[in-house]
Amino acid sequence: MKKLRKEDVDQGVFDLYDAYAHNQIGRREFIDKLSTYAVGGITVMSLMSFMMPDYKTKVQVRQDDPRVDSGYITYPSPKGGGGIKGLLARPAGVTKKLPGIVVVHENRGLNPHIEDVCRRAALAGFVALAPDALTPLGGYPGTDDEGRTLQRQRDRGEMLEDFIAAYDYLKSYDGCTGKIGVVGFCFGGWISNMMAVRLPGLSAAVPFYGSQPPVEQVPEIQAPLMLHYAGLDERVNKGWPEYEAALKANDKEYQVFFYPEKNHGFHNDTTPRYDKEAAELAWSRTVAFFKEKLM
Repeated sequence: MKKLRKEDVDQGVFDLYDAYAHNQIGRREFIDKLSTYAVGGITVMSLMSFMMPDYKTKVQVRQDDPRVDSGYITYPSPKGGGGIKGLLARPAGVTKKLPGIVVVHENRGLNPHIEDVCRRAALAGFVALAPDALTPLGGYPGTDDEGRTLQRQRDRGEMLEDFIAAYDYLKSYDGCTGKIGVVGFCFGGWISNMMAVRLPGLSAAVPFYGSQPPVEQVPEIQAPLMLHYAGLDERVNKGWPEYEAALKANDKEYQVFFYPEKNHGFHNDTTPRYDKEAAELAWSRTVAFFKEKLM
């Protein structure tokens, strides 16, 4: 059978995967419902294989890229998980202090894709820290399915404290100017919104398709926001009108971009939800925003 292409797959498959990836349906129900779309020579197994991430070949900035100095560190998170492992990356050969970016993973721990994004942020001229909220449970286990299972075992509020502690780490890090932003994806988008609520010293926040904070907490936001939403992401987008009204009512600085006909996860180039044009545009906007607000 020929390799499946994105255009061969019904949008319903992407919607099903979104429900599965966000714990709204279990694996068995996901497989059972996929059978509806197994027609015309397309099998359930081929659909399953098509939707799974490809971490081996879909890497933009490899771990051994000479343009980046990166390595794992452990920083304290006394209100969260204790000691948290993270990938710390900065452009190679640069000795001056740089602005910092906390890179926040999705709902499955620090997988290879988010490590790649961390290195991309370093290449853009920042010192970047990508924590692994699964550290207290042994860290990212090697597969996203197992990662999602583990992350459900952690308290969301404690994980927020882990990323706030990452901000504190960068704030005192010798190689950082103290000007710090945050970018996060999915779960990490919610974390980015909440860090904007919790941290008056945060210089910028960029949530990608992240759930919104409670509107009563919007007055506490001090950081300028850049928000990216996928046009087809009804689950997350339904909270935007109320959030935007609160941002406007409280005279908060924000920019919002919707990417029409794109799926939740469009920035993640390891899955078929990826859209190259939208992802590159959103990332270029993000880097320009950080350079404006942090440098």
